[in-house]
Amino acid sequence: MANIKSAKKRVLIAERNRLRNVAVKSSIKTALKKVLELAKGDDKEALNAAISKAYQLCDKAVSKGVLHKNTAARKKSRLVLAVNKIQAAK
Repeated sequence: MANIKSAKKRVLIAERNRLRNVAVKSSIKTALKKVLELAKGDDKEALNAAISKAYQLCDKAVSKGVLHKNTAARKKSRLVLAVNKIQAAK
């Protein structure tokens, strides 16, 4: 454990940031799963809204430094490919 006051503070801040990062990543995963679930249905409007929300969450995570920009781009690309594949299978 750290002995210096500033090092102790950094440990606390790092833990707080880690918890926030986990929450943001979890919300992105949830949004992606919701989009894939909606892709199986017939509601195009809800699907487009869910895709937009997933894109928004990914972009915000990049701007906050939670995700790397290429990681977010990969997630968005794979999401659209998966949705198109599900749509084509119907």
